[in-house]
Amino acid sequence: MPNGQVPYTITEIAVIVNGRLLCAYDPDAIIEELLIDSRRLLSPGNSLFFALVSHHNDGHRYIPELIAKGIRHFIVSSLPDSLGDALTSGLINVIKVDGTLEALQRLCSCHRRRFSVPVIGITGSNGKTIVKEWLYQLMARDMNIVRSPQSYNSQIGVPLSVWQMNDLHELAIFEAGISQPGEMDRLREVIHPTIGLFTNIGQAHDENFSGTDQKIDEKLRLFYDATSLIYCHDHDQIRRHILNHPVLSKKETFTWGRDAGCDLRIESVQSSGLHTTLTAACRGDHLQVTIPFTDEASIENACHCWAVMLFFGCDNADIAARMKALSPLAMRMELKEAVNNCSVIDDSYISDIKSLRIALDFLEQQKQHPRKTVIISDILQSGKKDRELYGEVAGLLQLKNIDRVIGIGPGISGQKDLFAMSHAFYPDTEAFLNAFDPSSFDNEAILLKGARKFQFEKISSILQLKTHETVLEINLDALVHNLNYYRSRLQPATRVMAMVKAFSYGSGSFEIASTLQFHHTDYLAVAYADEGVELRQAGITMPIMVMNPEERAMETIIRHHLEPEVYNFRVLQLLDAAVRHFNGRNGPGPVAVHIKLETGMHRLGFEEEHLDELIARLHGHPNIRPVSVFSHLAASEDPVHDEFTRLQIERFRTMSERIQAAFGHHVLWHILNSAGAIRFPEAQFDMVRLGISLYGIAPGRDEQKYLRDVSTMKSSISQIKKVRVNESIGYNRQWIADREMTIAVVPVGYADGLSRRLSNGKGYLMVGGRQAPIVGNISMDMCTVDITGIPASEGDEVIVFGNGNPITNLAEALGTIPYEVLTSIPRRVKRVYYHE
Repeated sequence: MPNGQVPYTITEIAVIVNGRLLCAYDPDAIIEELLIDSRRLLSPGNSLFFALVSHHNDGHRYIPELIAKGIRHFIVSSLPDSLGDALTSGLINVIKVDGTLEALQRLCSCHRRRFSVPVIGITGSNGKTIVKEWLYQLMARDMNIVRSPQSYNSQIGVPLSVWQMNDLHELAIFEAGISQPGEMDRLREVIHPTIGLFTNIGQAHDENFSGTDQKIDEKLRLFYDATSLIYCHDHDQIRRHILNHPVLSKKETFTWGRDAGCDLRIESVQSSGLHTTLTAACRGDHLQVTIPFTDEASIENACHCWAVMLFFGCDNADIAARMKALSPLAMRMELKEAVNNCSVIDDSYISDIKSLRIALDFLEQQKQHPRKTVIISDILQSGKKDRELYGEVAGLLQLKNIDRVIGIGPGISGQKDLFAMSHAFYPDTEAFLNAFDPSSFDNEAILLKGARKFQFEKISSILQLKTHETVLEINLDALVHNLNYYRSRLQPATRVMAMVKAFSYGSGSFEIASTLQFHHTDYLAVAYADEGVELRQAGITMPIMVMNPEERAMETIIRHHLEPEVYNFRVLQLLDAAVRHFNGRNGPGPVAVHIKLETGMHRLGFEEEHLDELIARLHGHPNIRPVSVFSHLAASEDPVHDEFTRLQIERFRTMSERIQAAFGHHVLWHILNSAGAIRFPEAQFDMVRLGISLYGIAPGRDEQKYLRDVSTMKSSISQIKKVRVNESIGYNRQWIADREMTIAVVPVGYADGLSRRLSNGKGYLMVGGRQAPIVGNISMDMCTVDITGIPASEGDEVIVFGNGNPITNLAEALGTIPYEVLTSIPRRVKRVYYHE
């Protein structure tokens, strides 16, 4: 096999995973790729699809789609009807197992044991990915290293990481994360580390463990079969657990810390400017390294790396030279607005084939532009010959229908003939910048994928729209997490309608909708037709309900295949007139509508006494087709009103049954919002509607701990100054200093959504992780905060909400709800979308 890859036939895999080969059209077929997501198919001929089953999804439902795309190899835990014809025809290989996730882990565990190279397994609460990537930066020039892509440390991510191992690799570095007891035993079987590295222990996933001691014990299970352990001696709980453990206490250890008993004893830590110098004693030698960071987390992560390299016997002079050049990691892939109506995806996190595939998947989701461009540098330290490497890159770009590639670096430039699409090549980044013409980029999605030495941040800077320093960061992974949490609480057949009205509660329009569409949300809902049109123009094809269909927008709704809410006879008549006008010009045919019922909220909706007339009129309009009936609950989150909520549900059930009985097709029912979906599962019916909970704001405290914040509003310090006693701050001299103060000016004001009601001590921003009260009146474009006693510098980050300052706190200070805070943030505040 090429590239040192270990070959497996489908027959061998059936034996490894303890499965039954039910259908074998080609028992000797070679498997190279493992596929768990139908949307990430690259090479159908040699891919094996695992139909994974989770609380919120079932991979078996995508089998017909994959067969149509050319996939011929499947591992399943059930035999859905969709497999019938394919099984009978003998056109596919199907392995039946008891559990598909267990089969994936079993296969990759077997794969891992074919190699005898050192394998470092990393676990801990924080720093796993940083340490892994820094170890790669530090050691990759000496040996061929395979490591987990990004943060692939889960029950699924770990086996996919280990599957990358081949005969050319000389070292493997894999991280492992767990969220509940019992998970680490599986990961240990897959990684089977020879060297263990425990970073630290923190509060992540505390809710699933009885306490810190149990969490440490569970994480340490990764190292049961390792020969050596590396950890920080200063973490007392970790040290005690290792020293008192009947198995781990017998392992070879290499420790670092300030204690005298450490193998690497840190003697001093001196930070100056942007650098920190560490001096230490190790086995009788006095050592020193300097790192380009000053924060405590980076210092700890660097010490872990220092310890690992010394454990491997590296010369400290060499270590010091390399650590001085450590690069910070952009731990996420960011989507930003760019020049000439473009979008730029900035992904300088890792430059290798695996991460390129991930980035191309994200690029493929961007339907708002007609063209896609990839700007890519040389891929360094791949272990492959240039011809082979860039042939693979060219094939990936061709498969993903990339319109243009811009290659930067001598390696990729030397293989320009491999790229069939429009292309340009430059020897280095400076040559590209010198030739840069903004007009050559227009209405396209641009992916930046560069190794750090090529300084692609310069390219990102010239492509981005210039805006002020206040931004709203949108974590798309958190959005998906929240979606999946609610899916896990729904009945298997219950669909999800996601509310993206009001600019997705301030979070964005097509960027949010693209993510929801990619993750198979069933419906979107917008407030007005123009919001739906914007989504259609951005490439959103899924069904979209319009909740406030205005008279002037009826033809627009029909033209763009939107689905209006019908809540009274006037709207029905207006829609009918528009449909008749359209169909007179060979229009689109029947228009799908959603019938709103009044069950007690007393806003929009048909009363029960009007149902007979409604049904008669709908039958009289053959070009209007009811696809759903729905209503709104008035107080689903409040137990005090549960009796009224149940009354609403029964009214809805009675009215919906009458409508359903009048039509020959199934009409969807939906009445529950996020709170109702959890508190009244018996009324989930055909669909539930998720609103602000998708964005991380739960209707109650019990649910909040399961959700992740999606939005973080950030700014930075423009200027720091001293204020003396009795001096005033801000307009109207509303704040008079009663002591000497240090204040920071922050470029965020009421024009950015920071309400003036937070002025003069009523609100605060977060600086350096600490609360900095707002002093003086908030002005249009800036405010001032009291940072007396808070270490800070000009340019430092400031958190308006998120990351330690929940938006609920801000809303409470204002006497309002988070909806108002989010939707009041204007579009002048730049949105930055990212995947972690």
